[in-house]
Amino acid sequence: MITERDLQEAIAECEGIRNPTSATCVKLAAYYSLLDRKKPQIDIGYSGASEMSIPYSNSYFSQVVERVGIENAYPVIDELMETLYVINRPLYESVMAKIE
Repeated sequence: MITERDLQEAIAECEGIRNPTSATCVKLAAYYSLLDRKKPQIDIGYSGASEMSIPYSNSYFSQVVERVGIENAYPVIDELMETLYVINRPLYESVMAKIE
């Protein structure tokens, strides 16, 4: 299981790269997303329909997803996960295990 310390170290390593590539930026985004990640909550309204709500968080990621809506953010997150699968499969598998 990936610990917060593992993520902090990976972030520090990416931020220390003198000439980062786009792959470095994708990794950094993934590490920050995992660090800021909180479990989504299910809200049941008066209509009885359930909807996903972003947990209260001050992370930039959560604020953007809340503003644009999960239906618009999901394709981007899906693309990020596909990229993560290619560039860092153990991290991808760890994220998927947490989601499942």
